[in-house]
Amino acid sequence: MRKKVIAGNWKMNMLPNEAIKFIEDFAPLVKDTENEVILCVPYTDLFYALLNVQDTNIKIGAQNMHFEKSGAYTGEVSAQMLKSINVEYVIIGHSERRQYFNETDETVNKKIKAAFENGLKPIVCVGETLEEREAGKTIEIITNQTQKALEGLTNEQVESIIIAYEPIWAIGTGKTATSEDAENSIKAIRDKISQIYGQNVSKRVIIQYGGSVKSSNAKELFEMPDIDGGLVGGASLKPEEFAKIVNFDK
Repeated sequence: MRKKVIAGNWKMNMLPNEAIKFIEDFAPLVKDTENEVILCVPYTDLFYALLNVQDTNIKIGAQNMHFEKSGAYTGEVSAQMLKSINVEYVIIGHSERRQYFNETDETVNKKIKAAFENGLKPIVCVGETLEEREAGKTIEIITNQTQKALEGLTNEQVESIIIAYEPIWAIGTGKTATSEDAENSIKAIRDKISQIYGQNVSKRVIIQYGGSVKSSNAKELFEMPDIDGGLVGGASLKPEEFAKIVNFDK
């Protein structure tokens, strides 16, 4: 039985003092959940967040990383740097990174391998644009992205990865894929993994849904058989709202 994993992606929000206050308010609200809870915070919040989630059930992740260990990459942060301060998760290939910062399927794959080499758990984003959706290419796009992201990984690595299906047209727009659409897309991703790595592997992979997830739709989405939680954007900035999403099953 796969666990539900619910991750908040704060994007470029929250100063350190705001992050500390958020965790103080949020931690008591989710202390009894059996779901895995992750906060993916800006680099400047990582140290403070890690200190303040001690003795809680909240895990901390970064929002991006470089695939090289070190070098002349001004403004970048390596997997080794993240691991050195006990970051556990890292988002890789978010659509905003692909759209604004020239992330490609190739760099996503390199980052995933670097994450595993340094003991980080990748949350890998895939998703189609509105134009691709309207052209009927959703399944083709997201399964190709998945295949390229996982290229060269071992079965054991694939089993431990988290994939976040985030239809780009639904991110921050208030639009959400219907639970049936989200389920069909995520099932297609799982089927692609099964084709390449076998059913035993695909059954263990955590696949989240992301795209305007909120407390009013979380239960319907997360109770679908192939949806294993969510990658939550705007709603993860409000402690009470995000706690309701985490506690969707109570």
